[in-house]
Amino acid sequence: MRRYFVVNGFDGALTMLGLIIGFLFSSPSSLQVIINACMGATIALTVSGTSSAYVSEQAELRLALNNLQDAMLTELQEGAHAEAARWVPIFIALVNGLAPLIISLLIIAPLWLATQGVTFIITPLQGAIFIAILIIFLFGVFLGRLSGVTWLISGIKTLLIAALTIALIYLFIGG
Repeated sequence: MRRYFVVNGFDGALTMLGLIIGFLFSSPSSLQVIINACMGATIALTVSGTSSAYVSEQAELRLALNNLQDAMLTELQEGAHAEAARWVPIFIALVNGLAPLIISLLIIAPLWLATQGVTFIITPLQGAIFIAILIIFLFGVFLGRLSGVTWLISGIKTLLIAALTIALIYLFIGG
C-alpha cells in the first residue's frame, strides 16, 4: 500500500504542478477557473486510481487464490486467503485513490485560501507551485530513507523530475 500511496501521490503532485504551470504560462485566468480545472483533474485521478487499483488487485488476488486452491486441491473460500482476496483490493483501492486526492488538495490550498481573502507574500500560483515542489521533494526524501539511499540525493532526483516536467511544459506551451 505504501508503494501505491507514493506512486499515485507523486502522480497527483506532478499533475497539479503541470496544471498550475500551464496556467502560469497562459493568459490570466481567474483563481476559480484554475481551482475548477485542478479539481477536475483531482477527481479524475482519484476515480482512476481507486477503480484501476480495485479491479487489478481483485483480479490478481483471485488468480493467486485460485492457484493456491489448485495447488492444495481444496477450496479456501472460508479461510484467511479468501478473506484477504476480498478486503485487500478495497484497502489498496482506497489508498491508491486517496493519495492523489490528499496531495492535490494540499497543493491547491493556496488558491482556495486566496479566494477566501487570505493573502500571502507570494501569489497563490507561486504558493501552489512551492507546495507541489516541496511535496515532490519530500516523496524523494521518503523513498531515499526507505531504500537506504541518501535522502538528499533522492530528494534532488525527484526535484529533477519536477524541473523536467516544468521544462517540457515551457517548451510546448510557454515562452
